[in-house]
Amino acid sequence: MDGPACDDGTRVPDRVTLKKEIGLLSACTIIIGNIIGSGIFISPKGVLEHSGSVGAALLVWMLGGGVAALGSLCYAELGVAIPKSGGDYAYVCEIFGGLAGFLLLWSAVLIMYPTTLAVIALTFSSYVLQPVFPECAPPYAATRVLSATCLLLLTWVNCSSVRMATRIQDAFTVGKLLALGLIIAVGLVQIFKGNFEALTPQAVFSVERTPSVGQMALAFLHASFAFSGWNFLNYVTEEVVDPRRNLPRAIYISIPLVTLVYTLTNMAYFSSMSSDELLSSNAVAVTFGEKLLGTFSVIMPISVALSTFGGINGYLFTSSRLCFSGAREGHLPSLLAMIHVNKCTPIPALLVCCTAAMVILCIGETHNLINYVSFINYLSYGVTIAGLLFYRWKKPNLYRPIKVHLLVPVCYLMFWALLLGFSLYSEPLVCGVGLLIMLTGVPVYFLGVRCGAKPKCINRFIETVTFVGQRLCFVVFPQLDPVEVAEPSEQTEPSSGSSARS
Repeated sequence: MDGPACDDGTRVPDRVTLKKEIGLLSACTIIIGNIIGSGIFISPKGVLEHSGSVGAALLVWMLGGGVAALGSLCYAELGVAIPKSGGDYAYVCEIFGGLAGFLLLWSAVLIMYPTTLAVIALTFSSYVLQPVFPECAPPYAATRVLSATCLLLLTWVNCSSVRMATRIQDAFTVGKLLALGLIIAVGLVQIFKGNFEALTPQAVFSVERTPSVGQMALAFLHASFAFSGWNFLNYVTEEVVDPRRNLPRAIYISIPLVTLVYTLTNMAYFSSMSSDELLSSNAVAVTFGEKLLGTFSVIMPISVALSTFGGINGYLFTSSRLCFSGAREGHLPSLLAMIHVNKCTPIPALLVCCTAAMVILCIGETHNLINYVSFINYLSYGVTIAGLLFYRWKKPNLYRPIKVHLLVPVCYLMFWALLLGFSLYSEPLVCGVGLLIMLTGVPVYFLGVRCGAKPKCINRFIETVTFVGQRLCFVVFPQLDPVEVAEPSEQTEPSSGSSARS
């Protein structure tokens, strides 16, 4: 039944909520689709360069999947104990308070997600245009225009329908797996033909140079880039059907599958390319296709383009929910916490994410921003998982449908501390600038969030923007389910007399 009418006479439904349309399959494709972007097609070069041998490189890829699995298990516990959308931000807010959560939100909205979206969009346009400009790099203007067009198209899709966005994610995730499946199949054919000189025991473990611990850490960081996105399902928890069941199941299915695919893909690369050939390639998958697929080698740049197209869709879908969650907590303008009355999509948050990415596209220089993003992103992972341990101490009686063994977060944090330490040692300027970007949010938090009394002109401006935004986007505040708005402290462990888990 419809509720009260707007000023223009349009009826607004009584209950407007985020739709739960993400089942187990879509949950798996969100994780797989966000992990498999351009990384596996580009990162093998960096992993091999820093690890020093084929065997060490394959070990780094498997280890990268293992660490991603440890982190995702920790996020599964947090996701069902704190059933809110927003991922790291929502958990850090709940565990450490508003300031810590705002600093993560600030760095993510200001630089992390806009830069990532811009870089993936530029990768997409470069690979789409490569067949058109085979002898040279695509023109600067052409890559920017195509990137902006892609962002605008996918923003429109995400504004129009959650179901349409998840169906696109499903389709392009299948496309990514088929592209990698083609590489693996061709590589297996080469191996069965006896072309596996680089994979013989003598070649695998031959070390041209002994890598230092710092070099191995850098190799692992390159692999971690290819695995980034494993935590993105936690950003849309409130739109997952039965999250306490489907969230961990999606993680258990997706992470091992991606690790297996990545390892087999690298073995396929080495079945037809020597270490020197791989290190001299700027796009490993394209070189692989040119060497083995002949006239069909154009499939590889198209496959990378399709992979990045799905990655853009996934990042838009999840990053907009982060803005939505931040606005709902009062850390961003309230307009971003509103959803369309009929389509139930966070249109203002999506428009902000798209606009921020377009600004980064116009800046032009993204390489340094990528370094800052990587450091901030990795820092947020460790803080969140350290929060899991603190939360267990803070609320020991909280009912946790999933409770991972203590060694899982401890092992992850050991790897995290090791890599962070070597990053600080080897790249102090990059890490320092990354920390500075994050800390610029401190005065913003106290002046814009904690400060209750604001000048009348600022309040009037915010009210005007909110009013105009509501009318243009036809959005209202959503009504959340009682389970989603309940404080986690209310969900206590069942008493010993009941069927509680030990």
